[in-house]
Amino acid sequence: MSFGDILDRWEKQYAGNEFYDKDAALSREKNGAGSRRYRLHRKKADAFIDLHGLNRDEAWTALEAFFENSRKNGFEKILIIHGKGNHSDEGKLRDFSRRFIESCSFAGESGYSPAREGGRGATWVFLKEAAC
Repeated sequence: MSFGDILDRWEKQYAGNEFYDKDAALSREKNGAGSRRYRLHRKKADAFIDLHGLNRDEAWTALEAFFENSRKNGFEKILIIHGKGNHSDEGKLRDFSRRFIESCSFAGESGYSPAREGGRGATWVFLKEAAC
């Protein structure tokens, strides 16, 4: 059993249950980035893009337009649906999407969605409040 499988089972078993998290509680008490981060982790994405069926060049162009449009609209959290790479010979768009996120000046923290929202087939991204 892989670590991802363990996390998926844990999420299914404890979905919706709230646990006391001392660090999260301290973050909620603070004003600023800590409370924004806490809020964004629980927020649904403002917008999403589905990259299924795109090659790498098309995906890069689509991501550029999507991120720029999301920033202009004041979105805080977006979702990239890239798939798990199980059915393509082209390669995994997941890793490609990660490289794009790392190159984007206004992309902040990111991570994989919970299993019920796509798991490792989708990546959420927080957009920074002030773009460069």
